[in-house]
Amino acid sequence: MHVRGNIMLLLAAFIWGTTFVAQMVGMDGLGPFSYAAARYALGFLFLVGLWFVWQGPRRTAKQAGTYRPGWKAGLGAGCIMFLATSLQQVAMLYTTAGKTAFITALYIIFVPIGAAFLGNKIRWENWLGAVLALAGLYYLSIHGSVELSFGDVLVFVSALFWTAHILFIDRFACLVDPIELSTTQIGICTLGSVIFALLWETATVSAFTHAWFAIFYGGVMSAGVAFTLQIVGQKYAEPSQAAIIMSFEAVFGAVSSWLILGETMAPLQILGCLLMLTGMIVTQLGPVLSRVRRSA
Repeated sequence: MHVRGNIMLLLAAFIWGTTFVAQMVGMDGLGPFSYAAARYALGFLFLVGLWFVWQGPRRTAKQAGTYRPGWKAGLGAGCIMFLATSLQQVAMLYTTAGKTAFITALYIIFVPIGAAFLGNKIRWENWLGAVLALAGLYYLSIHGSVELSFGDVLVFVSALFWTAHILFIDRFACLVDPIELSTTQIGICTLGSVIFALLWETATVSAFTHAWFAIFYGGVMSAGVAFTLQIVGQKYAEPSQAAIIMSFEAVFGAVSSWLILGETMAPLQILGCLLMLTGMIVTQLGPVLSRVRRSA
């Protein structure tokens, strides 16, 4: 189950990373909140459909007495997630995408600190893996000036909310219905994005039509599938390991931008990808060594 959880989180990171390309294309004619409102609304509809499809397992869980509704937990997760995404979107008006990716992924360090503060034991390989992954993200994401701007401060605050979101999901993923949790949090993000889009942005029907594939991919695959995979995957992965695996969205984003948008990857960026891969492998040493000792 541990391996299955890691695979789910890695798949979620892949979807989020490739969604970065979709976002760049989708926001070509749409404001960030208009694009977010459209993608989250589509993701919400997808998850509502998935909730109806999932009635069989839910009925079985109710009969077994193991069912716990996820609506209330989803409200908390949705509020945290909306604040994190909104701060990140506004910040990108004042800073670069590379610095945004790097500062956001500081949750690699913040998550184990927060988990330790909450009483979880963090093993040495998790700390080492986090440092390696953070160094890799630096080489992958930072280009040119490293001076702090107003946007960088907003991204830093956003990273704190992403840390809270990961720890919140870790707390409730094993306790409640994951589809209901995911549906509610995406619903909250939809509502918030619609309100902010109506207040601050103007969008045309043709702009939404032009960005239909980016909205579809960002809605169904990212908002619908990937965030659900995160919730289910975190049932089986420690929060510090989950943070490192999910940070691979930066690697997948860089590679997909290179393949699809034609952006170049410098040697230092390739080194960054290798360091991140090394960091993820290091975090798996503890469970592997434990299984070897038990079988010896």
